[in-house]
Amino acid sequence: MVLGARQRQASPSWADYFALQAQACGTPALKDFYAAGVPAEERPIGEVPLVALDFETTGMDPREHAIVSIGLVPFDLRVIRPSAGRYWVVKPPRSLREESIAFHRITHSEVEHAPPIAAILDEVLSELKGRLVVVHYRNIERPFFDAAVMANRGEHCLFPLVDTMALEARWENHGRLRGIKRLLGIERSSIRLADSRDRYGLPHYSSHHAKLDAIATAELFQAQVARHSRPSTPVSDLWI
Repeated sequence: MVLGARQRQASPSWADYFALQAQACGTPALKDFYAAGVPAEERPIGEVPLVALDFETTGMDPREHAIVSIGLVPFDLRVIRPSAGRYWVVKPPRSLREESIAFHRITHSEVEHAPPIAAILDEVLSELKGRLVVVHYRNIERPFFDAAVMANRGEHCLFPLVDTMALEARWENHGRLRGIKRLLGIERSSIRLADSRDRYGLPHYSSHHAKLDAIATAELFQAQVARHSRPSTPVSDLWI
C-alpha cells in the first residue's frame, strides 16, 4: 500500500517512509526516487547535496489550481550551480486567468506549446533524487507536486524539505528577538523571500520566475546557515 500524507505523519522517520515507498510504488521513476533514500538525520547539513525548488502556480490550493512553471537549482553550502539547474513551463489543465498571468507573467501562448506536467514528472523526480529539497514556503512545492504525481501516476510523492521561510520566522519573529521587538514597539519582520534576502545583504532579483526564485532561495539558505547555524548542524534540526 502506498502511504499518503496522513499515514506519513505516523511514520517513525523519513528514512523508514522512503524505504516503504520504494517497495510499494509501481511507477519506475518514483520507485527510483524513493530508493535513493534521504540523508541520515544526524548527517551535517554541510555534507548534504541540496536542490532549491520553486513553482509558479495558478493559485494557492493544490486541489483546485495547477503548476505553470518549475525551476530547480542544485547547490551545497559552498557552491550554487545555476548552469546545472532546470526550468520548465507547464501547460495547466485549464486556461490561465488574467490575474494569474499578471502575477507570474507566463502567457497563454507560452503554455499553449508547453508540455503537460505528466510529460516531465519523471525528469523532475530524477533531478530531485538523492538531494534534500530547499524551498521558501513549504505549502506550495510539496503539496502541489504530490497532487500532480497522484493525478498523473496514482501514487504519492512526499519528501523532507528545508523551508527558508520557516527558518526565517524561527529566527526573526520568535524567542528573545521577538520579545525585544515587542518591547520597542517594532512590527514583526516580513519573511517574504525578497524581504528575507534584504536582511542578509543579498542582491535584488526579479521575482516570480521559478528558476530565479530557486537561485534566490539557495542563496538565502546559504546566508541563513552562515549567520544563524553552522555546517555541522544535523539535517534533522532543519528539515520538515
